[in-house]
Amino acid sequence: MTPENFVEIMRDAMFIIILLVSAIIIPGLIIGLVVAVFQAATSINEQTMSFLPRLVVTLLALAFLGSWMVKKLMDFTYELVYSIPSVIG
Repeated sequence: MTPENFVEIMRDAMFIIILLVSAIIIPGLIIGLVVAVFQAATSINEQTMSFLPRLVVTLLALAFLGSWMVKKLMDFTYELVYSIPSVIG
């Protein structure tokens, strides 16, 4: 295995990780920002008001994007397995 092959595999793996984590985190961040703006505008400082919507949106993101995320991971795994002969040889 050459260093170039290793760097390419690691780059692809890091891209997949960032893509999958972003699909879960970004909706929660957006909802957190909306709730924070609402709390600042109304002077409501309730902790559960910021936690519960983010939790619900994160769970919904996992429910709706779960199959897509598993498909991306499976595609990457198949790509790695099929590239074993070319990486070793």
